[in-house]
Amino acid sequence: MDKGSSVFRSAASNAVPGGSGFDTLIVGAGFAGAVLAERLANVLGQRVLIVDKRPHIGGNAFDKYDDHGVLIHPYGPHIFHTNSADIFDYLSQFTQWRPYQHRVLASVDGQMVPMPINLDTVNKLYGLELTSFQMEEWLESVAEKKEVIRNSEDVIVNKVGRDLYNKFFRGYTRKQWALDPSELDASVTARVPTRTNRDDRYFADTYQAMPLHGYTRMFEQMLKHPNIKVMLNTDYREIVELIPYRHMVYTGPIDAFFNFKHGKLPYRSLEFQHVNVPQEQFQPVGTVNYPNDYAYTRISEFKHITGQKHPTTSVVYEYPRAEGDPYYPVPRPENAAIYKLYEDEAEAMDNVTFVGRLATYKYYNMDQVVGQSLAAFKRIQRRVEAERSAAASALIDDPATRGSSAREELAASV
Repeated sequence: MDKGSSVFRSAASNAVPGGSGFDTLIVGAGFAGAVLAERLANVLGQRVLIVDKRPHIGGNAFDKYDDHGVLIHPYGPHIFHTNSADIFDYLSQFTQWRPYQHRVLASVDGQMVPMPINLDTVNKLYGLELTSFQMEEWLESVAEKKEVIRNSEDVIVNKVGRDLYNKFFRGYTRKQWALDPSELDASVTARVPTRTNRDDRYFADTYQAMPLHGYTRMFEQMLKHPNIKVMLNTDYREIVELIPYRHMVYTGPIDAFFNFKHGKLPYRSLEFQHVNVPQEQFQPVGTVNYPNDYAYTRISEFKHITGQKHPTTSVVYEYPRAEGDPYYPVPRPENAAIYKLYEDEAEAMDNVTFVGRLATYKYYNMDQVVGQSLAAFKRIQRRVEAERSAAASALIDDPATRGSSAREELAASV
């Protein structure tokens, strides 16, 4: 039997009797895995093993100090933002916060202008002096109205017209996805707003902040429970048949879990070039986009994001790649059809829960992954509590245990 089928078999049949092994095996120590590990251990008292093939916890949100002492994000900038008080309050159990509102400039026509497009962007690019009210009229005059929005190109030209589309979106999208916006689902560019005022914040969410001491410290606090064990530098396939467990939470690529039986799901990857610069500041904002020039899409400077004071600064250049670690699911109808085949198989499995961007093939932000994981925990909690209740009822109804201390202890525990 091939390796993928072996893992599939184990996940479906590796249930263990109470008292041995782990209650839950979690594949992946990023946001999805860490949230579920924390909830399962702290709320349900479960024994949890987290396995990750990387040498660190935190997934792509992992941060560390580089050789120059600057706190960096090795996998590119991760800016936390959410409109959910529940999600923000949940994470606040594990970190203090530094308020931070991300700002992005785009290098267009030899100028640095605000991105997302706002009133200042248009006035600076076209030498205008529009007011906010006039900006609305101006956008109406240049927009190419579409009766039906079919793709990412339609989204943008419908809002801001062809010229701004070409200046800000077409080149960036072609670099990022190796596809023209007309070939991508509308959801890709629909994420980026257009503003008629001077608001130059990249996000407009209610809660915008960075973990005060970094993401890695926050993850360490989340996993700080005696029932949680972490195994790094390990592909879960190496240990899945050796360690008993009742339930699996899988946060990796769903096509890999099923050994690519319905075909490989496309992902875009990134190559990161980290550079330390012997000066206090490299650029005026956290991120500068380069939609039309150079092979990289953007440069981010971490000290803007973290608030760290340091005599030097560290930046990262991002180069989109077709191969490498999977970062972005490619939202196209044909890919959604492949994913649906895997999703149907996943939903038929009672004792494997699929959570996270890669396991559900969705382009989620960090807060969305946290929300998805908390919702998944509630489903698991209902199932576990129902099983415990059923077990207690069976023990109470068993004549052999009537009046026994075992019966009394179990009845009191549910």
